[in-house]
Amino acid sequence: MCGRTACTLAADEVSRASQYRTRGGQRRQPKWKDGDSDNYRPSYNKSPQSLSPVLLSQRHFDKNSPVDVCVLAAMRWGLVPSWFKEDDPNKMQYSTNNCRSESLLEKKSYKDPLLKGQRCVILADGFYEWRRQEKDKQPFFIYFPQTQGPGRLKTEDQLELPCKKEPQTCTSEEDNVDLKKEDKEDSEWTGWRLLTIAGLFDCWTLPSGGDPLYTYTVITVKASPNLQGIHDRMPAILDGEEEVRRWLDFGEMKSLDALKLLQSKNTLTFHPVSSLVNNSKNNSPECLQPVDPQAKKKPSASSKMMMGWLKSSTPSKRKEPDTGDLKEERHMGEARPEKQPKNTGPLQQWLQGAAKKPQTK
Repeated sequence: MCGRTACTLAADEVSRASQYRTRGGQRRQPKWKDGDSDNYRPSYNKSPQSLSPVLLSQRHFDKNSPVDVCVLAAMRWGLVPSWFKEDDPNKMQYSTNNCRSESLLEKKSYKDPLLKGQRCVILADGFYEWRRQEKDKQPFFIYFPQTQGPGRLKTEDQLELPCKKEPQTCTSEEDNVDLKKEDKEDSEWTGWRLLTIAGLFDCWTLPSGGDPLYTYTVITVKASPNLQGIHDRMPAILDGEEEVRRWLDFGEMKSLDALKLLQSKNTLTFHPVSSLVNNSKNNSPECLQPVDPQAKKKPSASSKMMMGWLKSSTPSKRKEPDTGDLKEERHMGEARPEKQPKNTGPLQQWLQGAAKKPQTK
């Protein structure tokens, strides 16, 4: 735990959905680092070794940048320490996909980046977790409750389609600029509220030189009361702009103080999903589709709201998910996945786009 996430927003939508405030309360929209928007691919089923959108202080890349200015980067899941001496990061003999908050200062792999201020926020629609049952495991999709307001979903009859508006573009020399008051209404994100997960990152290069590899690990804490029935651990969730700002601002908040933000939070909701998600090669909208394994329970209000928004949204601006570079990852021995449904439902139409050709890049 945590071993699987989903992030289905296109690169420009991720930027809009991850607006933040500086120390002075200025609202900003982060830009992508050095073409990383081209490296990022939306996915319904992200596993370790894949690239995820990560928010962090721009000071890590530009020493002249203010610490409280943020940037987006596409980083590989599974931390490779900067001191790793092998010529191939895949030769790591132990897993660094997750790290326990209780032992961050005990293991060199995590202690070094923590004390250097290399804190980041992993962005995702939500994450998957499996509940053990007698003969198999039931997967769940876990995410922020989606309610009306900026950064939340609206009910189906109130919903404005976020993709009908052209993405905001910056014309000044610095793309990461304060959002103008007159543009605030247009620029505020009213789509899916992304999960903001606390993490650490590091930068590794081949001993012989070469391009740097940026990787991250997800910090975990004890599960909140409402999730303990699924699993005993959960990602450390940063709830709200202020917690995100404090976690990323390593100039204002020192490492030991930042650890106090890593608490179990009873703020997430969830719904059961198909066992299709058990195999990371299954990268389709059905992975997120709420199912009823008992065929008796009514869908929760939050999952109803999710489906309402998905049905009402337009996919015209979305990228196709990446299906070519993921390794086959089995989550702790789940059963072989079921066959994917052949019918194209409203969720698939929204996330993929009708009659859209797959990307071959």
